Amino acid sequence: MRIVVTRPQDDGERTAAALRERGHIVVVAPLLRVEHVPLKLNQTYGAVVITSANAVAAIADHAARAALTALPLYAVGKRSAEAAQAAGFTDIHVAGGDMDDLVRLIVERRPDARAPLLYLAGEDRSGDLIGDLAMHGVAAELAVIYRAAPVSFTAELIGALQSGAVETVLHYSRRSAEQFVAGAKAAGVATQALRLRQLCLSGPIAEVLIQAGARNVAVAKRPDEPSMMALIET
Repeated sequence: MRIVVTRPQDDGERTAAALRERGHIVVVAPLLRVEHVPLKLNQTYGAVVITSANAVAAIADHAARAALTALPLYAVGKRSAEAAQAAGFTDIHVAGGDMDDLVRLIVERRPDARAPLLYLAGEDRSGDLIGDLAMHGVAAELAVIYRAAPVSFTAELIGALQSGAVETVLHYSRRSAEQFVAGAKAAGVATQALRLRQLCLSGPIAEVLIQAGARNVAVAKRPDEPSMMALIET
């Protein structure tokens, strides 16, 4: 199969390598670029919470990195947990892959209540983790530590769409799906882009494409990489 991967560069290259091992032809065309945001910490925290590997990458050069990596960490899924371990965290608790799983895990484990949790997050987020935890009596503070900047369609992607050289596109975030629609329109290839088979990590991502006019849209059973890989084979 000939597949377009729209994730930011590092994640996109990792997904592309997995697809090539399965015999697929891949066009890596990042539609978002991750940019780090300066972080000021004003107090002590009981634990760190992340919902993306980008969060731990963003603290790699931070002055408080040693103090943060000494804290317990709650990760939304396996991939973010692996990134946290590589960054130096050792006391890692892994949820089942989505926000509901993460809230359930934190509430069950009840981290140190004497200090709030620190939620290291991106500028664009789905759900309300702080509010969901507050409903269970768990205090947490949001700290935006990275943002995703839009990237235009590359000449390679435009050419592949115009020539019909690709059949499927993978979408891992609502924001990148929005940029896929906007970028295709700006490049004059909206019809060709929306004609592809659109494979999405979650329902809210699929909504963006359906509203734009895509008709061949499918959603992974779970919001994780193995489920996306399984979806490709269906």
